[in-house]
Amino acid sequence: MTVAKALDVARIRILIAESDPWIREMLSEMVLSVRCDAHVEVCSDGSQAMQWLKGAVPDLVIASRELPGFDGLSLLRGVRFLRKQPNIPFILLSTRSDSTSVREAVQLAPTAYLTKPLNMDGLRHRLEGLLLEGGAQVACEIPSLAPGTLNDFLEKRREVADGAPLVVDVQQVIKSSQGACGLDIKLLEQALMPDPQLVAGLIAAANSAEQHLGKPIQALSEALATLGATQSANLVTAMAMKRGAVLIDAALIARANDFWGLSQRTASYAHMLASMLELDRERCHCAGLLRNLGDLAVLRCLQEWALSGGVLNDELITRSLEKYAAAFGSALRTRWRLPLELRELIAAVHQYNTGVFTREVLAMNLAGEMGRLGDEQNAVQTLATSKPARLLKVEASDIERLRKKVEG
Repeated sequence: MTVAKALDVARIRILIAESDPWIREMLSEMVLSVRCDAHVEVCSDGSQAMQWLKGAVPDLVIASRELPGFDGLSLLRGVRFLRKQPNIPFILLSTRSDSTSVREAVQLAPTAYLTKPLNMDGLRHRLEGLLLEGGAQVACEIPSLAPGTLNDFLEKRREVADGAPLVVDVQQVIKSSQGACGLDIKLLEQALMPDPQLVAGLIAAANSAEQHLGKPIQALSEALATLGATQSANLVTAMAMKRGAVLIDAALIARANDFWGLSQRTASYAHMLASMLELDRERCHCAGLLRNLGDLAVLRCLQEWALSGGVLNDELITRSLEKYAAAFGSALRTRWRLPLELRELIAAVHQYNTGVFTREVLAMNLAGEMGRLGDEQNAVQTLATSKPARLLKVEASDIERLRKKVEG
């Protein structure tokens, strides 16, 4: 199979119109995994997409039929009205699979009519056929760094960072979660649970407007139940496609392993404390797991810095984490619109409000301290005298018992 350099290929333009932000991102990542040199324009509604089409002719349109206002079928009708020869390729996505809906769309000659949740392998096959000429792949070089310091780079990345690197192999997770009747949602939950990035992403996706309009979703099991196994697998596959999703630098991997271990310990303590105190175990477990999302997101950006030619050493890693971890974590939780209650519990791991607080807040703060508990003499006794432990009536014997369970 031949490989064409991106610089030698005319840049193609692709329009994606989808109201759900997580599905938009999933589609963008899939397109870029096939044609990394493509210019991808994303729109959240049909009117915005139609306005863009008035000034540009794309090489491909991917649109959801269920767009707000000016729907995808009307968008397809508008594109066909342009009477371009040959027709502009148009992939129409829809939740409707009944014969009437399909016939209505087929009259407008879409290139493909795909139903949600999408078959990602089928979508990739379609995209490769439409975007790659003669089987040639497009290779894209990592862009060079813009002028500036590491601090300048991290300041710019803070509001747009992709989040934490992945700790699990997504392809292996999906393979191991296959049951007799396809993806088993319980097996999928168990396999995804160790990964803060995937857990946070699925919770955020399940809370998006198109997926959920009721009670906030604050745990992985709730997110999987809302999205379904297939859609969940599609979303985590898209997250794994992103550049830098897996760390390759040894020094960054070592730091990440420390954070992953701390997150897992905190989540385990939070779950056991919640059980003991009759609190929401799944929400507390999730909050503990996401405690180091900001630290991990900084590490991912540091790898991007290094791969683009930036200098990196242990001192710079330490300084960057100290300066930016909290800000990155806060920005991610806000941008992903994680439920406020969950954000408060994640924040409580680091510190609790000394004014008004709940038992869950106190439990999460105690779980955070237990996650960091060392082997120093009297460490358990000291923690038992802390305000959260005293207010929750958690004694040194309780802490020691839970510690033995977690530490083995």
